[in-house]
Order: sequence, then C-alpha cells, then structure tokens
Amino acid sequence: MAHPRLFLYKELKRGFRKAPKKNELRKVEPDEKALKDLASRVNQTSKSSLTPLLDKPVLSKSSSRSFRNLVKPFLFTVGFTGSSFGVAAIWQYESLKSRVQSYFNDLQLDWLEKHHPPKAGDLRKQVNQWWNSLTEGQRTITGIIAANALVFCFWRVPSMQRTMVKYFTSNPASKALCLPMILSTFSHYSFFHMAANMYVLWSFSSSIVSLLGQEQFMAVYLSAGVISTFASYVYKTATGRLGASLGASGAIMAVLAAVCSKMPEAKLAIILLPMFTFTASNALKAIIAMDTTGLILGWRFFDHAAHLGGALFGIWYIFYGHELIWKNREPLVKLWHDMRTKGPGNGGRGPS
Repeated sequence: MAHPRLFLYKELKRGFRKAPKKNELRKVEPDEKALKDLASRVNQTSKSSLTPLLDKPVLSKSSSRSFRNLVKPFLFTVGFTGSSFGVAAIWQYESLKSRVQSYFNDLQLDWLEKHHPPKAGDLRKQVNQWWNSLTEGQRTITGIIAANALVFCFWRVPSMQRTMVKYFTSNPASKALCLPMILSTFSHYSFFHMAANMYVLWSFSSSIVSLLGQEQFMAVYLSAGVISTFASYVYKTATGRLGASLGASGAIMAVLAAVCSKMPEAKLAIILLPMFTFTASNALKAIIAMDTTGLILGWRFFDHAAHLGGALFGIWYIFYGHELIWKNREPLVKLWHDMRTKGPGNGGRGPS
C-alpha cells in the first residue's frame, strides 16, 4: 500500500504538470498572489498547438514603442512596392522581346503536329488544350492559386506550426515583421477562407489582367498584399489589439476595387443568388461601408483595416497610380535595355 504522503505528492505533481517551473513551486505554503499568477499562466498555454493563436489580440502597453516598430515595415512596404513595379517593367520588356521568337516556335510546332500528330488520348495534348482554353488572366492567377494551396497544406503539418505562425501570419507584436507582410498574403488556415478568396480572384482575373496586363497586375497584387498588411499593422498598433492575421483578402480587395472603379456600370451577382444583380460601383460602396463600420465598431471577424487598405490602394492606383508609376517606367526600361545590348567590353556603361 502506497504511503499517504507519497500519494498526495503524486496528485499535486499531476495537477501542476502544465505549469512552468518556478521557484515559488518549491515553497510549502505559496501565497495567494502566486497561485493566481500560476493559474493564469496555465490557462494561457492550454491551447492546442494545431490551432494558430489568431483570435485573442494582445493589448499593447507601450504605444510609442509599438509605433517605432512600424518603421521597418514602412520601409519594407515602400521598397517592396517599388521593386515589384520595377521587376514588372523589366518582365514586360523581356516578354515583348521573346514574343517574336515564340511566334516562330509556334509555327514550328504547328508543322510538327501536322506531320507527326499525337495520339488521340495523349494526356499532354489534353492538358495543353485545357491551358490554351483559359484566358490570360486565368492562366496568370493559376500560379497564385497553386501557391495558396501549397501553403494551406503546410498548415496541416504539425511540425511546421511554429514556422507557419511566425512567418505566415502578420502580427505587429511578432519579432518577424517584414517577411510575413507578403507571405501571409498566400496563407489560409481555413479551407473555406481560401476557397472563397480564390473564387473571387478567379472571377475578376480576366477583367483585371485585360485591364492592366499580366506584369502590371502581378505588381499591383503583390504590392496590395504588403500595403494592406501595413494598414492592418497601423490600425492594430493604434488600437492596441496586436493580434495576428492571414489571407489574401487585402490583395483581392485591391483587385476588386480596381475593376469596379474602372468599370463602375458592370453588372455583378452573388454566386448563390444569381437572380439579384447590382452594379460594380454599388458593390464597391457597400463593401467599403461594411469594412468602415467594422473598423469603427471594432469587429474582429475580418481584418477590416487590411480590407480597406487594399481597396483604397486599388482605387488610388486606377485613378492616379497608373499615371505616376507605370507610365514613368521608361527610364528604367531604357537602362535595362542598354545593359542588355551593351557588350562586355563596354563595361556596362550607357551612352554618355
């Protein structure tokens, strides 16, 4: 028969198993304040590691220190946006150069298919036919959807939970502030969240890519993801609710706002209620009104600050950003052209 004292010791040890080891636990009679602190710590660490801590924001104690932490994210936002449009301009230049070669390659493929037709059940031919049936916009966002699906699968791996929470959720209270601003744009923990976002992006892909072109669209989309996250950082820091967020909603809101601003009279409908139609202008006004209300009332179901940040960036870009940024890309393209055409003996110098 076990000794009563040994049995009591085992029960106490089993009851305090989740508590962090502190020197106060060695005291025979801990005071009431220490017990309350210990109980609160146990409650805070009792969540499953498979669920990201996204629903309970941490209240900031030092607002001035928190706002100083936004300097690096601000610089990252400016640098990333500028780099995105610079890379997009160079990408467009290279695409235009390669189209002539692609034209001759297509002629050669047509000749080969006529003289050596593939088998009727050739899988490669069926995939090519499906790919060619897509619009340019749908082909462009296929890579975005694949990246989101891959990140969604990573969320299902228990050993990657710490990495996913650190780098694939944006939180102004986190040590990692800059990389999550773009990585969280491709991150969804809920399948319904991802499916809804990707459906909206797919629906507007043809319109936005035909409006901006493939290269400019990618620059706008990636920049909107970072800018909307920075808007979320600012709001959370100002209100002291330093919680984590994730999802492509901010970037998608920029796409939606850009299309609705450029084509305000276009007719839209809800997938489950196709009989009710409304103009794109009214849809954009309703979405902005809802997110503004959620921002003022402190709703926490969506990241309304990120939504508004993305929408306002999309509207600004259509009316002003395209003229200020994209139409002034020629000096960069000329510099790149000179670097590409100059021989090695010229040392990469342009014309004097």
